[in-house]
Amino acid sequence: MRHKVSGRKFGLEKDHRELMLKNLVSSLVEHGRINTTVARAKEIRGLAERMITHAKKDTIHYRRQVYKVLQDRSLVKKVFAELAPKFAEREGGYTRVLKNGYRKGDCAPMAIIEFVGNEVATKETAKGKKAKKK
Repeated sequence: MRHKVSGRKFGLEKDHRELMLKNLVSSLVEHGRINTTVARAKEIRGLAERMITHAKKDTIHYRRQVYKVLQDRSLVKKVFAELAPKFAEREGGYTRVLKNGYRKGDCAPMAIIEFVGNEVATKETAKGKKAKKK
C-alpha cells in the first residue's frame, strides 16, 4: 500500500529518475516551454517553482541550490536575471500545465508545461509570422 507516499517512480531507479527530472527542468528554463507526458510535467512543476522562489531571494546559498538542479551556469544566470524579476510580485504558480492530446506511438497523455507569461511571446511571434506571409 502506498499510503502517504508522494512522487511518481516512472519505473526508474532513484538516480535515473532524479537526473531525468533535473534535465527536464533545465530544458524548461532554457526553452520556456516543453512538451512531455502529463505525469512528468506534473512532477517537474514543483522543482521549477522551487527554483523561481529561490531565485527571488538571490543569495549565494540559493544560487548554489539552483545550480544543484540545473548544472549549468548560464541557466542559473538566466533564472536569477530574467525569470526571478519577471515573477517578483507573484506569490506562486509560476508554471502552467496544458494537456495536449495523446502520443501517437503508445497513446500516452501529453502536456505542455510553460512559465506563466510565456504566452505573450508566442502570440507575438504568431502575429509576426502571419504578417510576413501577407
